[in-house]
Amino acid sequence: MRLLAVLALLASPAMGQVNGAAILDPHPPKLLSEFGFFAGDAPAGGVVPYVISAPLFSDYAEKDRFIYSPIPAPAQVEGVLQFPVGAALIKTFRYGAHRVETRVLLHQEAGWRGFAYVWNDAGSDAVLALAGADLVVPREGAADLAYHVPNVNQCKACHSGSDKAMVPIGPKLRNLNSGDQLERLAAAGVVAEAAGDIPVMPDYRDEAVDIALRARAYLDANCAHCHSPGHPADTSGLFLNWEETEPAHLGINKRPVAAGKGTGDLTFDVVPGKPEQSILLLRMMSLDPGAMMPELGRSVVHEEGVALIRDWISGLED
Repeated sequence: MRLLAVLALLASPAMGQVNGAAILDPHPPKLLSEFGFFAGDAPAGGVVPYVISAPLFSDYAEKDRFIYSPIPAPAQVEGVLQFPVGAALIKTFRYGAHRVETRVLLHQEAGWRGFAYVWNDAGSDAVLALAGADLVVPREGAADLAYHVPNVNQCKACHSGSDKAMVPIGPKLRNLNSGDQLERLAAAGVVAEAAGDIPVMPDYRDEAVDIALRARAYLDANCAHCHSPGHPADTSGLFLNWEETEPAHLGINKRPVAAGKGTGDLTFDVVPGKPEQSILLLRMMSLDPGAMMPELGRSVVHEEGVALIRDWISGLED
């Protein structure tokens, strides 16, 4: 859902009532509809659509994102917004009009919990899939897709904070600072009004943006939830979060911590000017479960992402 469509929804939200008790219940409902997040195909009152400037790639799925928060989240500049208990982040994955799954992150008394719901063939509701699911998704003009719905533990593998607890990933002010979106989220009551100089995460799909910024935005969106200090892949020493400035931490002329087929017998994570000798690009191009990166969330190669990182590496000077 692009920004103009989101802004239209923000201007005239559908009326309905969210089931706050379902958000807080340790036992999630069997059907997505029991949360009351949607009134028909539109978000219910208080459920606010939003966009991320640099989104995670997920097998070319389109994503519709929504926030529900009983009170506004503080608009701190650093880190993910701290939504209150009772808040929910809702993300639907679809191909055209065909909705495949909706994932919900629920902020309960004991912390954040994540669940996936798979849409039925009629598209009338989605069913809880605690164990995940493997689906075949037809795509117009492309081969059918082997689509994997993550189980509860796989959700936590990516949404893992520095204390190993589940946390949201995307809703940071810099990711939301697109046009007047922050003002509209504040007007809708889900994010507090932001003041001062708010950073902007560039859209890596925008070819008018400097390629180094585009590449860093792409790596932050697709890799940094694991490859950053205190997160699941921090022992690799490869830190791809937006804040990182040390060339070696970005993989430049850095040897991998562990060898194996994931390295393809290459020596360095990133070799300036030589993408074909860079492990980072090799793993982005791989579909081998023992070598591909990211490990979860894709079953095809992101051709545009590979091209971007290849061009970025080609332009690096040693």
